Amino acid sequence: MNNDPELNGKYLGTISQDFVRVADTLKEASYQLRKSGFDYPIFPICQIAQPVGQVLIDRNMLGLQWSYYVSFLDEFLQRGLVEEDKRDAFFAAYKDPDEFCCLFVIDKEFTNFVFIPYPED
Repeated sequence: MNNDPELNGKYLGTISQDFVRVADTLKEASYQLRKSGFDYPIFPICQIAQPVGQVLIDRNMLGLQWSYYVSFLDEFLQRGLVEEDKRDAFFAAYKDPDEFCCLFVIDKEFTNFVFIPYPED
């Protein structure tokens, strides 16, 4: 559950370009989830529709390369995306949600958690 070095070349550029535009929305959504008792917010991102989470930002609406969904750890456990015996590893890898956004990148060639720091004000 660490940032995968494979991400650097192919994905990091497009994810970073989009992230700058949506970071404030994702940070607020993370805060609201945690405030409502949903710990460990996760934002699945993809370029085609997928069933994990609820659509937060549709890429076509804002001219982005990625669509952003909103979810949390319990859904990932229920769907088997994080196995119960890997829960502790997830907790260890999860970064401070006030400082980092937990993205779950879903693509044909790459599916993994990526932690991106929110831009500083």
